[in-house]
Amino acid sequence: MTEILVQTAAVEGISHTVRVIDHPAWPTLKNAVEEIRPWQSKDGSIDFDAEGAPARVTAETALGRVIDAVQELSPLLPHDAAYHRALVADLRKWADSAFGVPDFLDSLLAFQPAATRADGLQHLVLFPMYTQNGNPDRNLEAVVLRMVWPEWLAELERTRYDNPLFCGITFEDFTAGYDTNSAVLFPETIAVREAPERFTWGGIFCDREAARFRAVTTEAVGILGLELPDDIREMVGDQARCEQAFVLWDMVHDRTHSHGDLPFDPFMIKQRQPFWMYGLEELRCDLTAFKEAVKLEGEGSRHGRDVQYAVLFDRMFRFPVTGDRVRNYDGLGGQLLFAYLHKHDVVRWTDNTLKIDWERAPQVTNQLCAEIEKLYRDGIDRPKLVHWFAAYDLVSTYLAPHPGSRWAKGPDALDLSQPPRKLVDDVLPDEFPLSMFYEALSKKLKSVIASTKGITAETAERVAA
Repeated sequence: MTEILVQTAAVEGISHTVRVIDHPAWPTLKNAVEEIRPWQSKDGSIDFDAEGAPARVTAETALGRVIDAVQELSPLLPHDAAYHRALVADLRKWADSAFGVPDFLDSLLAFQPAATRADGLQHLVLFPMYTQNGNPDRNLEAVVLRMVWPEWLAELERTRYDNPLFCGITFEDFTAGYDTNSAVLFPETIAVREAPERFTWGGIFCDREAARFRAVTTEAVGILGLELPDDIREMVGDQARCEQAFVLWDMVHDRTHSHGDLPFDPFMIKQRQPFWMYGLEELRCDLTAFKEAVKLEGEGSRHGRDVQYAVLFDRMFRFPVTGDRVRNYDGLGGQLLFAYLHKHDVVRWTDNTLKIDWERAPQVTNQLCAEIEKLYRDGIDRPKLVHWFAAYDLVSTYLAPHPGSRWAKGPDALDLSQPPRKLVDDVLPDEFPLSMFYEALSKKLKSVIASTKGITAETAERVAA
């Protein structure tokens, strides 16, 4: 508690208008990190015997520039002073280990952004890590970010959607691992000697989410001839408004993983399951955010309707056609949402034009949420394999399985003498292929989706201009 009070006092003395990335030490730090990254192996170490590897003294010199830059920038961020001290110690420890597999547990434990969530507060973050949906290797990465924590969001978190670990964030600048599709900063991606007992924060970049949502939605709406209500059209055109929608969506989605009638491991991190189980979990969390947004709209919140259509459009337009088709569980959730709405006559594809019944969309979307919630509740009384088949039945009611699927043929087509985790091997990489509608839409959206790699609010505005 004392540490938090000290951090809060430090925060109050900071001008949020002074940008860390405008200090000359930031490009020095960024360039030095970019010099080191190509030397690193997948696990973050540097193999000095590998072809093209630098001399050890060269690596030490580059790391020295990183350390000097961190120490020069740290006074701009007194709330991160303890973290930066631990970071410098971990960097030196890495060099002393002859650049072996890095261990940044001490600095990870010292970094506590959720302890002081102040709107506009900056952080300089540097870790060896992989970037989810970005770079799979544990390279050194540097990112400067800002906290997104307006008072209206803080009030909702205090009174309604308790989520003390959640950090809404935006990019200021970053190294190459974030010049990708990654929109998260998660502690579990960082190279450490052992996982801490519990993680104390998780960050999601709402500016990247909002920017790519706007780009893909705008293109999809034009291709499909969809006529938007005035308020939704205005929302799609407004980056700041979309960021507010996404930070609220993310906060509710994130807490939903640990709320409801759940299995013991709702994140399913330690379980090997068919990918439709992951798809249903992510969709459950998104539809819970949608359901809460409907309630908020009914109570007069100006963000409620925005969240509803951020969820609908991102799930229906971007998710199904983004990434490859191998176990694409987010894509599957988007396909399921569209098919459910289509079969309940909320969306219609007629005369090469998409129409949405705007009045019925909230009710029917909440109906799908209720079906998934019932699946979870009933699953508490089912053996694992029976639950997996029940989930398969739910998905296959609305999406056609691959004609070669063994799972689609039912239990008699599988060797049930094997443990459930082995039966996952019988799941096809693309168990529920794209419909003809999405096959065509995928080709038309391919370019704009590719263009959103590395996007931020600033780059999106430059492109629009």
